[in-house]
Amino acid sequence: MSQIDNLPPLREVINAHGLRAKKELGQNFLLDLNLTARIARVGGSLEGVRVIEVGPGPGGLTRALLAEGTREVIAIERDARALPALAEVSDAYPGRLTVIGGDAMEMDYRLLADGPTRIVANLPYNIGTQLLTGWLTMEPWPPFFESLTLMFQREVAERIVARPGDNHYGRLGVLAGWRADARIAFNVGKQAFVPPPSVTSAVVHIVPKPVEEGLPVRLVEQVTKAAFGQRRKMVRQSLKSLGVPVEALLAAADLKGDERAETLPIEAFLAMARALPGLRAEG
Repeated sequence: MSQIDNLPPLREVINAHGLRAKKELGQNFLLDLNLTARIARVGGSLEGVRVIEVGPGPGGLTRALLAEGTREVIAIERDARALPALAEVSDAYPGRLTVIGGDAMEMDYRLLADGPTRIVANLPYNIGTQLLTGWLTMEPWPPFFESLTLMFQREVAERIVARPGDNHYGRLGVLAGWRADARIAFNVGKQAFVPPPSVTSAVVHIVPKPVEEGLPVRLVEQVTKAAFGQRRKMVRQSLKSLGVPVEALLAAADLKGDERAETLPIEAFLAMARALPGLRAEG
């Protein structure tokens, strides 16, 4: 798929608009339209769906999303240099691309949703994990989006999908495993980007799932922060930083205390989070 529309090839777009990737913005541009189309299709048909895209750059993934039949793409771009290139994409797809110039970290994404909405993005590497954590901790839950299809460094992708006992299992794996079903769709080699990053990347597909009501996400985050804060130590020791009777906290999760955080199932963290307010009240 060398051409998906009547717009110039991406390399020409980049040269015409002087879009040299900036390291400080975490930019690595995708030029392969076969690859951007593959990313666009990871979550299934896009017919009638609104897509929010973060960091579109010269618009390679944007064009693929529009070509796949999205109702509308809302693209958030901090780099003003990219706005003229995105305006050309907007002209080629009248009424279907809205470009917001601004910082993705400061957006209220819920205000952008109108009907079925997905988030699809080749995220800037320097803010990818922060953005994902923000989306996974939204309240109420399930959130406004149907799914997330996101590009990360392969190591971050492995942390998202990690399970108890995996080397990459940590706070992010607990959060993602609790609130969503996540899978690595495929890897993306360094050569696919301009400029090539120093690591392999991966596309992760994340679908929210229902969780119990009444368990604030902040409590789960407090427990995981304490448990993984000293991950080489037994949880009896690492959980002391919570300032509650540790034995009672362990009992709530049916733990002995000699386990380490990376071996605990997600339910153990949830059980301790449920018990935390009561133990603090007793103290």
